[in-house]
Amino acid sequence: MTDFPLPDTAWFREFQEKLLAWFAANRRPLPWRQDYQPYHVWISEVMLQQTQMGRGVEYFRRWISRFPDVAAVAAAERDELLQYWEGLGYYSRLDNLHRAAQAIMARHGGTIPSQLEELQQLPGIGGYTAAAIASIAFGRDVAVVDANVTRLFARLLDLGQPLHGGAGRRLVEKIAATLLPHGRARDYNQAVMELGALLCTPKLPRCPACPLAALCLARERGTVDLRPAPRATATKSDLPMAAVALITADGRVLLRQRPAKGMWAGLWEFPGLVLQPGEDAALAITQEARRLTGADVVLAKLARIEHHHTRYRVLLDGYLCRLTVNPEDTPAGCRWVKMGELGTYALSAGHRRLAGLIPDLAWQH
Repeated sequence: MTDFPLPDTAWFREFQEKLLAWFAANRRPLPWRQDYQPYHVWISEVMLQQTQMGRGVEYFRRWISRFPDVAAVAAAERDELLQYWEGLGYYSRLDNLHRAAQAIMARHGGTIPSQLEELQQLPGIGGYTAAAIASIAFGRDVAVVDANVTRLFARLLDLGQPLHGGAGRRLVEKIAATLLPHGRARDYNQAVMELGALLCTPKLPRCPACPLAALCLARERGTVDLRPAPRATATKSDLPMAAVALITADGRVLLRQRPAKGMWAGLWEFPGLVLQPGEDAALAITQEARRLTGADVVLAKLARIEHHHTRYRVLLDGYLCRLTVNPEDTPAGCRWVKMGELGTYALSAGHRRLAGLIPDLAWQH
């Protein structure tokens, strides 16, 4: 029946029965599980990519309260969508979601398609997300594979080969599809992901509490901590940057919007620059502040902020400058914003932290 080490039929049936019984008794009361609306399932799946569950639920509730359906997303301006997405990171997800919503309105009359092939034709919806929507929202018999599923099957069947790409990933997909009980894809897919997230965790798995412990070959052989085989990790490069909060005498601060493509696309931030190797941050950002304002400026150091991008460890040196006069001009791509309105702009993570470090005196206007 398969080319992987699946035990006998009795094991097969016991696995399905115990897994589904455990999920029925232990499923988390997540908001998109109240009615499994396709729109809610879609939004939750996109948000939960690279996001912890608790944080994802918080963002989901805020999002749905403002954008209750596909039409609301399609009609919204990107800047407003960014306000509700700020902090989730990976902003290409948001752009694809926006484009997909517009495509659903144009091609499908506002109704999310139920077929796997049609879902995958939408921007940003790849194999995983399409399978999740098709199975969880519409009950289609397709298997979903994420990191939790991969880890669960690697231990359950004691798979020693690398599983994170190529042939390894295809093997896990085949296992997941083979074990899927006909007509139960919604519960099955959620169950394997939930079991991996709650019990079969990367570190300190809760094997005694696992309903599948008696079926687990890695537990029997003592290889739980070795499964799945670790993937090679790329080392992040340091990205030194500097930025300055330029505050006018009447209590406005200068923000600059990033380009529509690239890192932190479309987000707002304090004026800044990427530092060259060995470049002095204070000198470089002072020169930038003078260029933007045309004034002789004096800067005070706020902090060095470290945060992480997909490929970089960002080292952001933040500065503060209180201008003694109000500039007459607004630099290209920038906007003078009242301090009290700063919270309404979607800032990149490092600059949001920098904003929180501005002394109270600067806000009192």
